[in-house]
Amino acid sequence: MAQKLRSVDLTQVSEWTDGKLVRKDDYLAAEEPLEIRVGESPLSVTMRTPGHDLELAAGFLFTEGIVQLREQIIALENSSNDDAGKRGNVVRAALAAESMPDFDKMRRHFFAASSCGICGKASIDSVRSRLLSSPNPDFRIDPGLLVTLPEALRSAQDVFERTGGLHAAALFNARGELLVLREDIGRHNAVDKVIGWALLKDRVPLGECVLLVSGRGGFEIIQKAIVAGIPVVASVSAPSSLAVQLARELRQTLIGFLRGKRFVIYAGEERVAKA
Repeated sequence: MAQKLRSVDLTQVSEWTDGKLVRKDDYLAAEEPLEIRVGESPLSVTMRTPGHDLELAAGFLFTEGIVQLREQIIALENSSNDDAGKRGNVVRAALAAESMPDFDKMRRHFFAASSCGICGKASIDSVRSRLLSSPNPDFRIDPGLLVTLPEALRSAQDVFERTGGLHAAALFNARGELLVLREDIGRHNAVDKVIGWALLKDRVPLGECVLLVSGRGGFEIIQKAIVAGIPVVASVSAPSSLAVQLARELRQTLIGFLRGKRFVIYAGEERVAKA
C-alpha cells in the first residue's frame, strides 16, 4: 500500500470555471529521481514515479543489456541514502561477475529523463548494434480481441484515474487476459517495470504476449520489447519513424492508433489473425 501512496502527491490548486475561482485539493503524479547502482558504483539516474522500483531496476538492467539472464542478478535492494533530497531513492544491484559493467570503458553513464528514455545515449547506432533477435514468429492475436485491450488498460489504471498524469504499459496474453500493468510518468519506465516484473518471475522471453502502451510507440519501447521477446507492441497513438524501421528490420508486429474499432499495422501484419 505504501507504494501506491508514494505514487501520488496531494496539493492545493485554484480552479477557474465560468468566472468563478475555487480553491480545491488536487492529486499530482509523483516524480522523483531513482539512482540505480551496481554495488557502490552509480549506473543510472532516471526520473520516475515511485513504486515497483526493484522491477524498474531489473527491467532497466535487462533491456539495456547489462544482464541477459535473471540468474545474473544476484540481489536487488532498496537502499537509503544520506544525501539531502535523495529520500532513499536508490536501488543497489549485486550482479554476477560476467555481468559487471566496465565503468572505465563505458562511453557514458545512463541519464534518462521521464519524457525520453533514449536521451543521453552515445548514439542510436549503439542501441541498434546490439545482437537483437526476432520475436516469436508463430504468435497470433485476433483483431477483434486486440481492439478491446485499450479499455482493459484504462479500467485497470489506478493512479491515472486520480491524476490524469501517468503513462501505462500492460502485458496481455493471446486470450486478452491482463497479466500485469504498471504506471509511470515516463512511458519507457512503465515498460521497464513490466519487463522487470516478468524477468523477476522467470517469465522472459515473453513470446506469447502483447505489450500495450499509452501514448506513442517510440524507438526505445520497441527496442526494450524486442529484448524481452515480445512479438506484438501496440500503442494508442502514433509510432516514430525509427520505431517502425526497427520493428520491420526485426520482424516485430507494431500497431498504432489502437482506438475504438480501428488500428494501423506498421509492421508484422502476419501476426494479426484475419477476422
